[in-house]
Amino acid sequence: MKRHHPLKLLFYINLAIVVLLVGYKAYLNLFEPNFEALHTDQVARIHDNLAGGGGFSFAVVGNINNSVGVFEDRMIPALNEADLDFMVSAGNAVSGGGEDKYRAIQGTLSHLDIPYLLTFGENEYENFGSYRFYDHFGPHFFSIKAGGARLIFLDSTGKTPWQWQIRWLDDLLNQETNGLRFLFIGHPLLKPSQEAPFEQDDDFLQPPEFRKALLDAIARHDVDMVFSANLSLYADQVQRDTRFITTGGAGGLVLNDDTSFYHYVRVDVSEDGEISHSLERLEAGQHPVLSTLESLWFFIYSLFYVGYVNFILLVAVFVLISIKLYTAIFVAKDYYPDYDLDPQPWLSRPLRVAMFTNNYLPFIGGVPISIERLRKGLETLGDVILIVCPRYRDQPQQESNVIRVPSLLAMGEKREFRLANIFLARIRKQLRVFKPDIIHLHHPIWLGSLGLFVARRLKVPAVYTYHTRLEHYAHFVPLPGNLFRNLISHELIKHFANKCDSVIVPTYSTEEYLRMIGVKSPTFVQPTGIEYQKFQEVDDGDVRKLRESLNIGDETVFVSVSRLSNEKNIDFMIDAIDELHQRTERPFRFLMIGEGHQHERLQQRIDELGLQDCFTLVGSVPPDDMATWYHLGDVFLFASKSETQGMVILEAMAAGLPVVAVRSSGIEDVVRHGHNGFKTPEKQDQWCERVQQLLEDEPLRKELAAHALEFAADYSVEQFARDMRQIYALTLARSSSR
Repeated sequence: MKRHHPLKLLFYINLAIVVLLVGYKAYLNLFEPNFEALHTDQVARIHDNLAGGGGFSFAVVGNINNSVGVFEDRMIPALNEADLDFMVSAGNAVSGGGEDKYRAIQGTLSHLDIPYLLTFGENEYENFGSYRFYDHFGPHFFSIKAGGARLIFLDSTGKTPWQWQIRWLDDLLNQETNGLRFLFIGHPLLKPSQEAPFEQDDDFLQPPEFRKALLDAIARHDVDMVFSANLSLYADQVQRDTRFITTGGAGGLVLNDDTSFYHYVRVDVSEDGEISHSLERLEAGQHPVLSTLESLWFFIYSLFYVGYVNFILLVAVFVLISIKLYTAIFVAKDYYPDYDLDPQPWLSRPLRVAMFTNNYLPFIGGVPISIERLRKGLETLGDVILIVCPRYRDQPQQESNVIRVPSLLAMGEKREFRLANIFLARIRKQLRVFKPDIIHLHHPIWLGSLGLFVARRLKVPAVYTYHTRLEHYAHFVPLPGNLFRNLISHELIKHFANKCDSVIVPTYSTEEYLRMIGVKSPTFVQPTGIEYQKFQEVDDGDVRKLRESLNIGDETVFVSVSRLSNEKNIDFMIDAIDELHQRTERPFRFLMIGEGHQHERLQQRIDELGLQDCFTLVGSVPPDDMATWYHLGDVFLFASKSETQGMVILEAMAAGLPVVAVRSSGIEDVVRHGHNGFKTPEKQDQWCERVQQLLEDEPLRKELAAHALEFAADYSVEQFARDMRQIYALTLARSSSR
């Protein structure tokens, strides 16, 4: 029996949502009519209803609040059957001033069989709703004549100055000395005897000066009844022969108790001008689930009136979800390597490989040295290599198959980091002439990005080696450190790696990191090779001369090789060596080999701690001399956490040095704790303790040194080059099979 994918239903539902969203938006724009100045038509209808003279009846409701479950479904049918001439909202007909709320109340009121008028209340005003009320219904304060009575609507929100409204009211009523007068204002003027649910002082008419002036005007002009909303109760009070009614039960926040309940007020005016009124209580309530669904519908409905930009973004989100679901359901995936790929056609002939790197010799660093070793190994196997790299001031005068690119910008105290001019057309022209079989990228930005672009234009596969943990280089980036470290660096690596045909990592821990951040491209674990044989051919006499030149006697020698930069954690080692100096009486020397923009600061730190006699910043050493310097040491020390492999650690092991290092992704797979060295957390006391152990326990040091030498033997440059050719060939085979 065929099993259905559990996500298929979700995919089709999501697809239906996209269709419905777009379809309903089109319907609203093409078929839903706009509405404006509705009060004009409603006043005309009221005049028509009362044209025959005689008495009339109307209903007053308050706090409709866009209620569908109560006002639209329960109260409107009751109003339609109550033999009324019109209806008045005393305020808060909408739940907010947004366009969606006004659209919704217009749809609700369209179910009324009688005309209506709305008072401009607190909810109508909020969220820039004042101009919408004006466009859709009419002015914020106005007056109409209805069957011998004057209906007056005032603005209590503060939108209209109260002094102007009082003057307007006086002028209006001074012209009419007779007749009934009904006044509607959203905020109550009087406090009821019972406290309303969640009552606050600003629920009443503000400021006090407006309230006093209006009460005086009401008394002065013999206003018969004043209706307000804004409180979820019914209150009936008389002051100076004027009846003040607060009504707030048309659908808003109602508790359904003796104080707060659903209702409307019926007002009857007889033919001879007698006024009577009655409270019409509605035995209605709304189930909490229905209330929640109603709120959800208004939220969805509002999305169609938030503007085209936000609507497009909403649709785009659902489209992206649909694409993701489609990929998860319908696109077949094979997580295992394709064992049918035949790399032999590419292994049987010389390959033409173009490499793009942001730094290269004479710049001394792990990446340039790794590239140089790979170049030599591949050329020994008969391949042709072209390297695209920055131009340096002290670069070799004669180089073959190297494109040196001038820099737009050089950074660092010694201008060691260079931003090459990737916009030069000659780079692309020379690549077309070279006709590479494959392009190897050693950085995910700048020249690496150019290399990926060229690979796509030339339609050749691109291989990327993940050398560097970018998050540890946040101090070089003109962005907030945490933003680059925690988000941008990982996204950049993932985005770039997924565009490449293959990704090479030096250790299994770095492969795990790439999978965790979402890299899907085929990945190969391939440690960088070292010139193992070269380390075995070091002349003891050269080591002895170097030792004498540095005035090293019987001291135990610690060696470290690193660029003097923040991410290499040199300060940690300086502080730890200071602690070791205080812990032990055994003499030692620490030789820090490498150069960088932090040289002067680190030397000052060493001087401040009084470590000049035991801690030496050697500076840069020519690559050809490095093997001799390694043999000068007894133990290799390392604290960097920015490595992906830590090639210098393998070189140190090839020279027979055990290692003490801080745990990190580049260390975990190389240093075997207690076998060829020690790895500790980034805690000074634990790291220092292991260094002291190797300093004072010579038999243990020799045992670990033997294991380190044996371990490094498996990482020769020759084997490295052969393994890399295999990766190239597999990538080419996969690319040609598409």
